Amino acid sequence: MRLQNKTALVTGGSHGIGQAIAFAFAREGARVAVCGNEPAALEETAAGIRAEGGEAAALAADVRDSSQVDAMMQRLVDEYGEPDIVVNSAGICEVAPFLELTEEQWDRHLAVNLKGAFLVSQRAARLMAAAGKGGSIIQVSSVNGLAAEARQAHYNTSKGGLNSLMMSMALELAPLGIRVNSLCPGFIETRLTRPLIDNPAAIADYLKTIPMGRVGRPDEMADAAVFLASADSRYMTGHCLVVDGGQLIKLS
Repeated sequence: MRLQNKTALVTGGSHGIGQAIAFAFAREGARVAVCGNEPAALEETAAGIRAEGGEAAALAADVRDSSQVDAMMQRLVDEYGEPDIVVNSAGICEVAPFLELTEEQWDRHLAVNLKGAFLVSQRAARLMAAAGKGGSIIQVSSVNGLAAEARQAHYNTSKGGLNSLMMSMALELAPLGIRVNSLCPGFIETRLTRPLIDNPAAIADYLKTIPMGRVGRPDEMADAAVFLASADSRYMTGHCLVVDGGQLIKLS
């Protein structure tokens, strides 16, 4: 088991990619705390991990709110001690043409996708630094942080900013033994992408942008996250790991 005796915090852990990562970490031996703003869904995820023989806790918090993040971190420390691994998977994605994009949509995407990752990462890094054991922080970004798609200026910007935050953190935290990387998924089957997947004509057209010709799965992102969290990637920091079926080739 590659994560035996490690403590991992996964935000956005009740659905989609974050949930798959939480289960994968637990199967690799980690104690997992899942964080999100849907308490019932979080507890269902934690219960599912425990049903497989893993160790998990549900920590409800809105990552946009620093006081809630601080309280969530204290609950994590009380339950499991300081984190060894942190995954920022909490995120939203809405489609809106640039000329119709509202200030509220812009603010919401930057708050969840970027500010939330900053707050969680900073608090976690402080705990890691104080413990002196190093750690791994993974930002779940997107290929949209590396190349733009139309009607997603707000989302593209939030993910590009997240990659920049990742690199800044990697530079400053490397002397402390804390590695920071981004996982950049392409088009993955989640509740956010389900409306497009369920539209036969639309998904057939969209798949033309993916050289491998299919939608990615959350478990494929989880495998990549385990790599970034474990000693397998011990000489990697400041890197954007793209897992997208080749989509970035066409986007760029």
